[in-house]
Amino acid sequence: MNRRTLLSNAGLALAGLGMGACAPRTGARTTVPVSPPPPRRPMAHLPLVRVSHERVIRTTVGLRPHRPSGFVLKAAKLDAKTVIHNYGHGGSGMSLSWGTATMAADMALAQPERRAAVLGGGVVGLTAARQLQRRGFAVTIYAASLPPDVTSNWSLAAWTPTSGLVEFAKRTPEWSTQLVQAAEIAYRQLQFMTSPRYGISWITNYSPTDSARSASGENALLPRHLQSEMTLLQPGEHPFTTQYAIERPELRIEPNIYLPALMDDVLAFGGQFVIRRFETPRDVLALSENVIVNCTGLGAKALFGDDELMPLKGLLVLLPPQDEVNYSTSGGVNIPESQRGLFIHMMPRRDGIVLGGTSERNVGTTDVNEAEKRRIIDNHVQLFASLKAPLGRAPMAPPSPGRR
Repeated sequence: MNRRTLLSNAGLALAGLGMGACAPRTGARTTVPVSPPPPRRPMAHLPLVRVSHERVIRTTVGLRPHRPSGFVLKAAKLDAKTVIHNYGHGGSGMSLSWGTATMAADMALAQPERRAAVLGGGVVGLTAARQLQRRGFAVTIYAASLPPDVTSNWSLAAWTPTSGLVEFAKRTPEWSTQLVQAAEIAYRQLQFMTSPRYGISWITNYSPTDSARSASGENALLPRHLQSEMTLLQPGEHPFTTQYAIERPELRIEPNIYLPALMDDVLAFGGQFVIRRFETPRDVLALSENVIVNCTGLGAKALFGDDELMPLKGLLVLLPPQDEVNYSTSGGVNIPESQRGLFIHMMPRRDGIVLGGTSERNVGTTDVNEAEKRRIIDNHVQLFASLKAPLGRAPMAPPSPGRR
């Protein structure tokens, strides 16, 4: 019984006593109706993730292209050529690429030529190529590396359209408008592509928390309809040691399935791949195409002189797959004071259980930070060791694409 019910029932009881003292005594017992408490949801059934240092099968390091003022999406002139810049997505390339690719391809339509060069073979370059092809362009992708040897392969990845994206003080109204437009397009496109072929699916995410206000928090960068619907699970409805847990649907993208499928699509529509490294703008001018979409990510720093670009170093730890684990987590429990504010998350994929939660600002090395690796593993060990025994409720059904 909660406090409100207790006070309510106590008030009814006192009222009944007062009325009984004034009423004639007939010998009949007066029953005061009491509403039953609302039914509780059964505890969420979350199979345990088996986490230990000994079970790690690989560790990957990726350098996300971050710009404090946000990604660049604009057309510029390089002598007689038109260069459309589309880079600097931070940790949101997987989430936003279809949107920024659409907007970049629309900019290309202003040019009479229907041949285009795309610089960069990550997810931003691949989606840009596809959107150009959909508009009738013959496309060649020029890249120093292709999947599986690009930063996009080393992402978690999920629908995180504002991850590592911008510093609030540096965003502009024009950039915010671009972000919302890109997110609108990308969210719809990714929903249409949910299938085993592309490795995109809906999954349920759980975030343990002691704050009841957590589920009402909104992302200040995005309108409400582009944010996942959240449910605040009460004590007894979730297996975590925290008082509450947030349950929400999440789009999962499996890079090692998704990126090869995009490459196949580019080839199927007549696209070509050329392995080539560009050192200076003069190398770009040597291309035969006059419409160029620059999706070089961190490479744009040296190639086009963008001094604002910096790496956000991210580390992922992978464990063997567990078919029974079909939910993700964000955050941990009983995090030491020294690690408060540092994030952890878990995502199950076909290539393994992925543990992450690092973002080292302006660190451009790809060596493994052993201290961060240990933190991620130890905090996940603690999270899953603390789970209470499940009582049989399966994770909630994800929304269908038609809902939005």
